[in-house]
Amino acid sequence: MLGEQVSEFNGKITGQRVLDVEGPTMETSVAASGNLKGIQASETITFMAKVTSNGILHGVGNGIVMTADGEMATYTGEGIGRMDSTGSINWRGSIFCKTSSNGKLAFFNNLVGVFEAQSDANGNFSDKTWEWK
Repeated sequence: MLGEQVSEFNGKITGQRVLDVEGPTMETSVAASGNLKGIQASETITFMAKVTSNGILHGVGNGIVMTADGEMATYTGEGIGRMDSTGSINWRGSIFCKTSSNGKLAFFNNLVGVFEAQSDANGNFSDKTWEWK
């Protein structure tokens, strides 16, 4: 069952590189800021995306979330991306979260989330995540 929204971030693609021309496969890194249940945080993501035979992207990646006072949480994720006519890519997928925090981010430990993310042709990036109960 879909639970409450747990995060919202906005940022920029900070780098891309080609990993393989067969496929092709690219690595993308993102830096964003936003919040986890109202707690201000920064997010860094790196993911690899491979184009499938029907033009759909399959992505697998990792993320780190840090609060201003140094609490940290991590996650792994996987999703499917679809490019539209403007060059934006719309992603849908899931993340699996963990943290050793006993503080504000403790709720993030063992959380499973579903996300929507979007990147545009100018390198802007946004994502929202909801808890999957």
